[in-house]
Amino acid sequence: MGKCLIVCESLCYGNTAKVANAMAETAKARLCRAAQLKSLNLEKYEIIGFGSGIAYGRHYDALLKAVGQLNLHGKNVFVFSTSGTGNIQYNSTLIGLLKNSGASVVGNFTCRGCDTFGPFQSMGGISKGHPDSDDLAAAKNFMLQMEKQTADAPLVPRRQQITEPIK
Repeated sequence: MGKCLIVCESLCYGNTAKVANAMAETAKARLCRAAQLKSLNLEKYEIIGFGSGIAYGRHYDALLKAVGQLNLHGKNVFVFSTSGTGNIQYNSTLIGLLKNSGASVVGNFTCRGCDTFGPFQSMGGISKGHPDSDDLAAAKNFMLQMEKQTADAPLVPRRQQITEPIK
């Protein structure tokens, strides 16, 4: 895989940070927070991952706001999250924002993470102990799949250069 950047917002228990670290280790990627995006040259990254925990059925506002301000035209991106249920549908809002910014969403990952929001707090939370070693292994495997895809061919078609005169 070419240069990879992983943007992660992880609050409360550090669930999503554990997943992001596993992904970054596998891809030899740079990690950053959403607030750092403005200071980075995104052009030098072949693929960018965006992820956070889930609150109210969607990614954290800091990540959504940062993505909404980006022009990702022609960029390959992937999405990841952790939540009490590991419902991949929670990634839909972020995927929509990334597509609206011109990105090509080439991967989508989620796993469970400890959740003590609202009614879950009284029972000590759900998905305690997650992400676990199996979840982190799945995150690493996901990154290996991303690496294989990007090694095979560019995921976003590059502009073709005309080498012959136009008649």
